[in-house]
Amino acid sequence: MASSSVPATGYATGVAVVILNWNGRRWLEQFLPSVLAHSDAARIVVADNASSDDSVAWLRAHYPEQVQVLRLAENFGFCEGYNRALRELLGYAHYVLLNSDVEVTPDWLRPQLQLLAERPAVAAVQPKIRAFHAKTEFEYAGAGGGYLDRLGYPFCRGRLFDTLETDQGQYDDPRPVAWATGACMLVRAEAWHAQQGLEPAFFAHMEEIDLCWRLWNAGYEVWYHGGSTVYHVGGGTLHKSNPRKTYLNFRNGLALLYKNLAPGELWPTLLQRTVLDLVAAAQMLAKGQAGDFRAILRAHWHFWQKLDYWRQRRALAKPHLRAAQRPGTYNGSLVWAYFARGKRRFSELLP
Repeated sequence: MASSSVPATGYATGVAVVILNWNGRRWLEQFLPSVLAHSDAARIVVADNASSDDSVAWLRAHYPEQVQVLRLAENFGFCEGYNRALRELLGYAHYVLLNSDVEVTPDWLRPQLQLLAERPAVAAVQPKIRAFHAKTEFEYAGAGGGYLDRLGYPFCRGRLFDTLETDQGQYDDPRPVAWATGACMLVRAEAWHAQQGLEPAFFAHMEEIDLCWRLWNAGYEVWYHGGSTVYHVGGGTLHKSNPRKTYLNFRNGLALLYKNLAPGELWPTLLQRTVLDLVAAAQMLAKGQAGDFRAILRAHWHFWQKLDYWRQRRALAKPHLRAAQRPGTYNGSLVWAYFARGKRRFSELLP
C-alpha cells in the first residue's frame, strides 16, 4: 500500500470506487484490472444499470471477491444510476465516480485524498484527464479541470471546444475549478448526500457541472489536482455526433443555468444562450445534420415544458453566487474568443 499522511482508517476503508456499467463488458475487461491493481484498499463497486450483455456474469466469474456488484432494476441513466447505487453505500467517507472506460495509474488516489485531508472545505476533486488513444494529449471530458464562461459554456484547462492541448506539465498545479469531471471525480460522501447527488432529470451529460455548481453555492469548494493522472477513452456510451447526446447537452445546458445562476444574472444569460443555441441549430441544418437540428429545438421545447419542475429544483439549489464570485469562471464569451478571435489555448483565454 502506498504511504500517505492521509489517516490510515479513512484511506484503507473509507473509499468506494464506483463504476456505473451499462452493457460495458468490453470496457470492464480492458480497464478494471488497472483499477484493482492501483486503488490500494479502496472498495471496488460495479453498479450495473440493467445491462443486457453478460457484464454481471463475467464479473462474478472473474472477480467474485474483489468486486462488489450492485444490480439496478432498470437503466436509470448516469445520474439516477449513481444516486441509487450510492444510497446503498452509506458506510464510506468518500466515493469515486469512475467511468468504465478509464485507465488509472499507480498512486492515482493518494494526491486527491491528501488534498481532501488538508482542505476540509473541498468536497470534490478530479485528477488530470488525458486521452487513452493519444496519451500525451488532454482528454475532452475534464482535461486539466473544468471552467465556465459567463454564459455557462463549459471548457477546460487544456481543452477549448474540440481543440485539445498536449500535456507539457503546464497544468500540473492544484487549484479550485468550477467543476470536476464525472469521468473521474472523488467526492466527500457527506457533501454528496447533502446535495442529494446528481440531478435525476438530466439522465446524463452536464450532471457533474450542476453538482459542482451546487456545491459552490452550498459553501464547499471543488478542485483539480494535476499530481494524479488517468486516461479516458470517452464516447463509450453515446458518440458526440449522436442526436440524443445533442439533445441532452442542450436541454441540460438550459436547466443548468436556470437552476444555478444568481437571480440578477438568470434571465439575461438565458436569453443570450437561447439566441446562440438557435444559431447553432441553423448551422447544423445548413451542414445537413437534420437530426441534431431537431434535437436542439426539442431540447428547448422540453425545457420550457418542464419549467415548474426546474423552478422547484432551483429553490433547492439556493443559487446566490454571481459569476465574479465563482472560481473557474471566465467573465467573457468563449464562443466569441474561440470563433471570432481565434483563441485555441486556455493560456490565451486566461493567462
